Amino acid sequence: MTKTADSVWMECLTFIKDNIKPQAYKTWFEPIKPIKLAGEALTVQVPSKFFYEWLEEHYIKLLRVALVRQLGNDAKLIYDVRMENTYSSNSPQTVKIPSSNRNPLKPQKVTVPLESKRELKNPFVIPGLQKVKIESQLNPNYNFVNFIEGDSNRLARSAGMAVANKPGGTSFNPLLIYGGVGLGKTHLAHAIGVEIKDKYPDKTVLYISSEKFTQQFIDSVKSNTRNDFIHFYQMIDVLIIDDVQFLSGKSGTQDVFFHIFNHLHQNGKQVILTSDKAPVDMQDIEQRLLSRFKWGLSAELQAPDYETRISILQNKLYRDGVEMPEEIVEYIAKNIKSNVRELEGVIISMIAQASFNRKEFTIDLAKQIVDKFVKNTKKELSIDYIQKVVSKYFDMDVATLQSKTRKRHIVQARQLAMYFAKRMTKSSLASIGSQIGKRDHATVLHACKTVDNLTETDKQFKKYVEDLTKKLTL
Repeated sequence: MTKTADSVWMECLTFIKDNIKPQAYKTWFEPIKPIKLAGEALTVQVPSKFFYEWLEEHYIKLLRVALVRQLGNDAKLIYDVRMENTYSSNSPQTVKIPSSNRNPLKPQKVTVPLESKRELKNPFVIPGLQKVKIESQLNPNYNFVNFIEGDSNRLARSAGMAVANKPGGTSFNPLLIYGGVGLGKTHLAHAIGVEIKDKYPDKTVLYISSEKFTQQFIDSVKSNTRNDFIHFYQMIDVLIIDDVQFLSGKSGTQDVFFHIFNHLHQNGKQVILTSDKAPVDMQDIEQRLLSRFKWGLSAELQAPDYETRISILQNKLYRDGVEMPEEIVEYIAKNIKSNVRELEGVIISMIAQASFNRKEFTIDLAKQIVDKFVKNTKKELSIDYIQKVVSKYFDMDVATLQSKTRKRHIVQARQLAMYFAKRMTKSSLASIGSQIGKRDHATVLHACKTVDNLTETDKQFKKYVEDLTKKLTL
């Protein structure tokens, strides 16, 4: 039977599948497509340069063994890499890269003359105190071990691991990690730094917030040591800048960061950035800097799914040495969906309540604490939504609710809609009136007073208010 690219690759996959974890197989081998078999050379297509680098870094030996079994000792593997950032969207450009399977070149040692006349100023040193070592400012508790992997963060975590294994030596330079509040951007940035310090103790790693970086730059301008400030940062091997979006509008700081970034990038040093926005959404950041943010990889952290939330809670409890009934963990995971910080906050509150007030872990206790967190993050209702709920409750359409009719039941429905809009939104009386049937602010004020009076005197009307309150707060 003649071998084809498909048949050879299928056999290779069968062997590979038996030798790695299912998740790794799914992530790194399922997306590969066999393209061509020419003698002992198999060409496979991979979705990006990232894929090619990851396979070469982690699975080259396994791929070699699988290919030799199928094609003999002279087997060759060629990657057909789809290149990102190409201008033509119709036909993505591909490049063919042979598998290297060899050791990297040794670095060239260069003797640099020392300038003994004056010392370079370290912006982290407070005048009057001598300090030679550069503190990394890393938090060792933020590491990869307790950064739980899930679908929401897999790309960012994998890219972070690749950077930690080979800082400055991957195409993810800079690595920009972005996402909403409390999703683990700072944790991941620290984890990369901690991992690099473990693997390469001689590398100088520095973590700094963009606010502190800006303040140091301002101080250097005041004290006329701007060049020292630049030279200090140019000596760093791995620079991690947190919340880079805060550089917006600060043109002087952006300018100095541009020069530092260029120097580090050209010298094979690693830059890691975090932001709460994707580069495309950043305002007041110079175009030349934004284009550099896009050079490497922008990896998004999204809100964790249910399974990941369960894993995060279990990991937190395990690290704190606390046992909690499974149904309580599930209740918390079902109700806190927005971010990881809140998930951990609920657990900390539960442990505090149980230890200080000698309470048992119960669903009721979990409900009390979760309600406090959820209430704080509840989204404001829209006036449109309130009108829809009230109209549906009274079996009428929104147009009838907004109409000029003076029929009693319609007037009451309209007044209830205005009352709830005043109570549950931050809109002004004039805005509420204009959206509910083009009335003025005095009508809305009158409606709110009428609802208050009727609630106290009319049992049926009181029930309307209670029912609608439940429906609108669900």
